[in-house]
Amino acid sequence: MNINSPKSSNKPKKSTFKIIITNLTFWVLIAIIAGILLGHFSPENGVKMEILGTRFIDIIKLFIGPIIFLTIVLGISGMGNLKKVGRIGIKALGYFEVVSTVALAIGVSVANIFKPGKIDRSGLTLGDASQYTSSTAKHFSWLEFFFSNFTLQVLLAAIVCGIALNFYKKREQTILVLERFSKLVFLGLKYVMYLAPIGAFGGMAFTIGKFGLQTLIPLGKLMLCVYLTMALFVFLVLGSILRYYKISILSILKYIKEELLLVLGTSSSEAALPSIMVKLEQMGCSKSVVGLVIPTGYSFNLDGTSIYLSMSVIFLAQLYDVHLSFFEILSVIGILMVTSKGAAGVTGSGFIVLASTLTALHKIPVEGLAFLLGVDKFMSEARAITNLIGNTVATIIISKTEHDFTELNLDPVLEE
Repeated sequence: MNINSPKSSNKPKKSTFKIIITNLTFWVLIAIIAGILLGHFSPENGVKMEILGTRFIDIIKLFIGPIIFLTIVLGISGMGNLKKVGRIGIKALGYFEVVSTVALAIGVSVANIFKPGKIDRSGLTLGDASQYTSSTAKHFSWLEFFFSNFTLQVLLAAIVCGIALNFYKKREQTILVLERFSKLVFLGLKYVMYLAPIGAFGGMAFTIGKFGLQTLIPLGKLMLCVYLTMALFVFLVLGSILRYYKISILSILKYIKEELLLVLGTSSSEAALPSIMVKLEQMGCSKSVVGLVIPTGYSFNLDGTSIYLSMSVIFLAQLYDVHLSFFEILSVIGILMVTSKGAAGVTGSGFIVLASTLTALHKIPVEGLAFLLGVDKFMSEARAITNLIGNTVATIIISKTEHDFTELNLDPVLEE
């Protein structure tokens, strides 16, 4: 839709009140606040709301497979240049590795400067970390990671089908059928997104009801450091990358505010995956780049997770008064460069990655993970939000470098 068309300009202007009450962002925000209040003042009822959050995410997950598959197949088949597919893939993986390594280094640096682990561990609440510290959990399997990561499986299948479609005689007819089906899927997603406030309410009510705001106090310093570091990464690192291409990070954050609030409420970046792909296409990124970069990024470009993992290792070292030499710190970054790529798709995989990293170091007690369990849920929002922003920026940058960025359209067209 062209917002500058005469037809659009003749539309009567909405009042401020009507704009607010018809805005999905407003209702998601209200739902998050209501969830916090219910979870805090009535924890039992708050915990019962978990089903609302999980069911909403389950519904969204139904759209992830079809949207990734259709976007990639249509993108590759419409590209007409298979070399470009390989170039985008290699460029994306290279970008992911560089930026996520920077995220790891920032996490280590901030943790060493502010020393969040220099506290008395006797007053901390211990969680049950046995499932992550057992011998079976210490060895991460890439094969198991692939077979348990639905996004990667769909990504691979879509790439194969997209390439094969280029050699199919009835390619044009098949593309027309897929495009019609794609419109139906995205129309369904549009209506499902109206349930976002319910999902955000359920997710937030459960988190506060089960874990309680009081659990934040003992590890408040670590929480503040994690949130501060992720803010620095978003505004300084990602902001500088966008500035090079004459794009404002604030304009991007404003554009994806619905997705950010949805992730905040549900603690899941998957909840925003389908709609962020829609918005990036509407912004001007090509279908092929969006289809390849976003699904791959959800598995390999976890900037927020990288920051959290690196800070957690340094935090536990400080908590146990374990001195890490400069070489050992570099070893931590090196190990996490590989293992952090597997911290997606499986619940608790972040702790498994931490356990394998600590085991490889042979200096920090793996049992220390028990101290992190109490506040992990409250830091998952920051991780998921940073991951989402990181993948959004990555898609824009790859589109720019491929000259597949038509125009910067930052109007909230999803709500039309």
